[in-house]
Amino acid sequence: MSTYTATDQRKVTTRRLMEMKERGERIAMLTAYDYSMAKLVDEAGMDVILVGDSASNVMVGNPTTLPMTLDQMIYHAKSVTNGVKRALVVCDMPFGTYQGNSKEALASAVRIMKESGAEAVKIEGGSEIVESIERILCAGIPVMGHLGLTPQSINKFGTYNVRAREEAEANKLLEDAKLLERTGCFALVLEKIPADLAARVAQEVKIPVIGIGAGGGVDGQVLVIHDMLGINQGFSPRFLRRYADLATVMTDALGNYINDVKTRDFPNEKEQY
Repeated sequence: MSTYTATDQRKVTTRRLMEMKERGERIAMLTAYDYSMAKLVDEAGMDVILVGDSASNVMVGNPTTLPMTLDQMIYHAKSVTNGVKRALVVCDMPFGTYQGNSKEALASAVRIMKESGAEAVKIEGGSEIVESIERILCAGIPVMGHLGLTPQSINKFGTYNVRAREEAEANKLLEDAKLLERTGCFALVLEKIPADLAARVAQEVKIPVIGIGAGGGVDGQVLVIHDMLGINQGFSPRFLRRYADLATVMTDALGNYINDVKTRDFPNEKEQY
């Protein structure tokens, strides 16, 4: 398998993502939560790095994304931006920092931008949170929307099943996508919805549409890095393609290290002063 090399080394911006959509170039997006991993992801040529509140699951071990705090998201985002030169860095706004109070939403977004160095924020929801999006945008902060399965609302859904299968929910999702575009969002994530619906959204809005479990008819794809690298093996949805089995590689390496220490093989004469 050949390795992708980014031919355009310019900094990725919200405008460049729009240009990519206009010329039909797919957008590659992946999560990262720390400096070392972000540096590798950026150097590989990733277009967008999402500092996701999925850190709650893969970094902390929580069953949902809800426990993540604003301080924790800023910590992870700052760690990521320290390692990134080219990719656009987007930070999730955590649960409770923007719903129902647009002034609090703006204050939260400003903290993320000032303290972490991230270049945009991502918010879950449609018409219910437009006031918060408008206030954030008025401050000059780019906003990425997120529709479909919105993990921060998992207690309302009660399930991680595919969303928008029914006509009413599908129509609302399409309306919300157009509303988010009109409001000023620079891009949109669609999570776990029927591929036909996602393709229709991508065709009917001019902003880039990034899918996760939303088929191939959108403008780009995003996955959680721990899932696609095979570090997290307890999560196997249909949309996930594993590009490595790092859990096995790491477990073998750890076992070899323990064995070498126990048998006094490590360190050898060349590995000491």
